[in-house]
Amino acid sequence: IDTPGHVDFGYEVSRALQGCEGALLIVDATQGIEAQTLANLYLALEADLEIIPVVNKIDLPAAQPDVVAEEIEALIGLPAEDVIPISAKMGTNVEQVLEAVVRLVPPPDGELNAPFRALVFDSHYDSYKGVIAYVRVFEGRIGKRDVIKMMSNDVMVEPIEIGIFAPDMRPVDELTAGDVGYIATGLKTVRECRVGDTITLRAAPAKKPLPGYEAAKPMVFAGFYPTDGEDYGLLKEALEKLQLNDAALVYEPETSQALNFGFRCGFLGLFHMEIIQERLEREYDLDIVATAPSVRYEVVDHTTGTVKVIESPADLPEEGTIGEIREPWMRVQIFAPEEYYGVIMELAMKRRGELTGQEYPAPGRVVFKYDVPLAELIVDFYDKLKSVTRGYASLDYEFAEYRAADLVKLEVLVNKTPVDALAMIVHRDSAYSRGQKLVSKLKELIPRQMFEVPIQAAAGNRVISRANVKALRKDVLAKCYGGDITRKRKLLEKQKKGKKRMKMIGNVEVPQEAFMAVLQLGDE
Repeated sequence: IDTPGHVDFGYEVSRALQGCEGALLIVDATQGIEAQTLANLYLALEADLEIIPVVNKIDLPAAQPDVVAEEIEALIGLPAEDVIPISAKMGTNVEQVLEAVVRLVPPPDGELNAPFRALVFDSHYDSYKGVIAYVRVFEGRIGKRDVIKMMSNDVMVEPIEIGIFAPDMRPVDELTAGDVGYIATGLKTVRECRVGDTITLRAAPAKKPLPGYEAAKPMVFAGFYPTDGEDYGLLKEALEKLQLNDAALVYEPETSQALNFGFRCGFLGLFHMEIIQERLEREYDLDIVATAPSVRYEVVDHTTGTVKVIESPADLPEEGTIGEIREPWMRVQIFAPEEYYGVIMELAMKRRGELTGQEYPAPGRVVFKYDVPLAELIVDFYDKLKSVTRGYASLDYEFAEYRAADLVKLEVLVNKTPVDALAMIVHRDSAYSRGQKLVSKLKELIPRQMFEVPIQAAAGNRVISRANVKALRKDVLAKCYGGDITRKRKLLEKQKKGKKRMKMIGNVEVPQEAFMAVLQLGDE
């Protein structure tokens, strides 16, 4: 199993590790240990896996296998002389790795006569066999005609086939304790057969599931709208298909006055959102407007004290009824070379980060520990971090808690009408500067009309910034040669009246770029 390094997919990694007895820790000889590598390593150690350290890419001129081996020893405590230096590209020392796997990784243990229990550590959708669950059998045995039962939702089904990987799928008659194999369930959605669930038999079910199952919780939400309203059905179909293989993606229909019909989608993180958006555009040939990503807030009603969870700025209740708003905070670890100390501190401060600790795991390397609000992380924290450190820093985060904060809804009004898709929830301290930036950005992007268009940003029922898009006007004085000033004034007044009347009834199309502008409000 090759585990994804990105923090958004940490849950899948932790499930996959449950299916293994050992793991190869592969570190790049030119880069050293990164934050995600370490995060995944801790997951592997928690799962009691035998770790075999390997340093790869030793054929590159910039490789420093000895330095990296010492770093592994300092961080993890595995002796530097046990680290196997390899070049997978050249095939150097690969046989040593294979021998180490055979020598060091223990055989699986499991009770053959107990009721059948298997952990689903991955799954994919096949149009003929339905959902194919990749399983690690912990106890008991299963024959190919046994009816199985999912323990998290009691779905029962007779499998189409069971088998092992060798390395292609090979059908077998039974799987027993200690085996890793697959069960083709014939189910139609991955939601019925989730990663981390326990499979048992209908005839003799196990008393309790294997520990550690949790449904993946979306952290970041955004609205996806087709640019062409007629593509709504296609977008719905595409999301359904993507969800077959991606149980963490959630969506529900949503309407917006500015963008018409679309979906409110939930993702594990910003990276996950970008992947889904790219797949919709590339594989399904859809043109999509994505609204600014937001997070899940808890709003406490100040009279009743009830807590309401909101995922979209549009759902935020009136300011007078709110007791407090809580936002999610994340525990962040940043790994970086020491020379980027200052720029990282500065970036984290700008994003309301609170330093909770720092360590020096190896000479010239520093680990920062921060608490940062998720809303500040999701915009472009990762990109900014990579750019200020020239790509050398790496980042890992996990959910910490909800904390009360002074948050307001920042609304944008174009020609006095609010544009719901441009609204966002921001910290009161930054509302003024965000509002100003947004207004001046929109002023450049909204095309001039036949009448003057005011663009306003409002926070908490108060307009905090305004700009006008000037009207296009005809030169009504062109036919007056010299002549009386009152004649000119009359023509100008007449023009002004007409513009005013137009403004009363005119509505303004907000172009696609304007929605993208909201996403790119950096710290310039």
